[in-house]
Amino acid sequence: MRTLTRSLLLLTTLGLAGPAAFAQKTYLHCGRLLDVRSGRLLTQQTLVVEKDRIVAVQAGYTAATAQDKVVNLENKTVLPGLIDCHVHLESQQSRSSFTDQFTLGPADIAYRAQGYALTTLRAGFTTVRDCGGSGVNTALRNAVNRGLVPGPRIYSAGTAISATGGHMDEGDGLSADMMEKLGHPSNIANGPDQCRQAVREQFKRGADLIKIASTGGVLDLSPNGSGPQYTEEEIRAVVETARDLGMPVACHAHGPEGIKRALRAGVSSIDHGSLLDDEGIALFKKSKAWYVPTLIAGKSVADTARRHPGYFPAVVAGKALSIGTVMQGTFGRAYKAGVRVAFGTDAGVYRHGQNALEFGYMTEAGMPPLEAIRAATLNAAQLLGDPTNLGALETGKYADVVAVDGDPLQDISTLTRPRFVMKAGVVYKSE
Repeated sequence: MRTLTRSLLLLTTLGLAGPAAFAQKTYLHCGRLLDVRSGRLLTQQTLVVEKDRIVAVQAGYTAATAQDKVVNLENKTVLPGLIDCHVHLESQQSRSSFTDQFTLGPADIAYRAQGYALTTLRAGFTTVRDCGGSGVNTALRNAVNRGLVPGPRIYSAGTAISATGGHMDEGDGLSADMMEKLGHPSNIANGPDQCRQAVREQFKRGADLIKIASTGGVLDLSPNGSGPQYTEEEIRAVVETARDLGMPVACHAHGPEGIKRALRAGVSSIDHGSLLDDEGIALFKKSKAWYVPTLIAGKSVADTARRHPGYFPAVVAGKALSIGTVMQGTFGRAYKAGVRVAFGTDAGVYRHGQNALEFGYMTEAGMPPLEAIRAATLNAAQLLGDPTNLGALETGKYADVVAVDGDPLQDISTLTRPRFVMKAGVVYKSE
């Protein structure tokens, strides 16, 4: 005993004792564990977590030592932390959304975004790709990474790049005087040279990826949400510059021509893809790009426009009804044709925290529950470029864990009611 005591004192003096020498482990006893790679539900499994990683997956309920912790999930189904590849954490659609851009400052946006981030995490989404904001999204990513605020792991696109008059042009619908005061925002780019400069600007500001819009959108004040807004040459300039800087490119696109130009130019994903045609489907399969469908966004805006006249400006309501109502059918055709799908919802267009409703819309369109879950785990991890750390409950990956009641392979709606959420070894929800 004296020898052990002296040894501990020596280790402490050398800085080797404490958490590093006797790291506490957490043992998650899982009644059912979904192996997303094989598609099997494994019974009576133990996930061993040390710091932020899964260090073992063991059959049976492994006994823990006195200094370790056991989490009883023996009556739950456990699966990897979910990934949403299209969110906007800075905002949430409301009647005041248009005026908010004139009344809220960066600090207001930051406080609000922190709340939306925590809501998203507690809904079971441990990783997200934020597809465009004011730059607060990148600052929020940094704050989460430093442990200053709780939130999902964030891949930030910074500020999305748009053509003049395009979907992310903040001057759309404004008077000439207001447009003059706005000046020329750095995210507005026309022609290949400006497109290259805009990519480099987002890189300088710390973005993880580039987001562009090759067509109009639903919620902007432009009259047409489907027409192309970038040439193929402009998109290729974005893609090539981003590739040189090690950044993938996500492309907002509704109309068929804008989709096809972006696919030919080499974007990593098409987000929305509402009016995708057969030629576009063939290009998807040839290019190996990912389709991020955001069905809940289409459902949400169409339903709001139909049920609440006057909620949106007339030009927005018309686009919501014409585009939002066709997205689910388009997705069903694309999936059945073999297009690669990664899960994404456009959270912020609807209420944050309801992301998992997307699973129901995907399965309604013909995607089996297991494939929908893979879209939000294995597939999403590939799109994010980090399958080594994300997307499955496997040794060496981040300890991102969600537990639900019931069997999501039989009832996908169970994913809308997570009972337990762990991100990187830290528990954020336990009921």
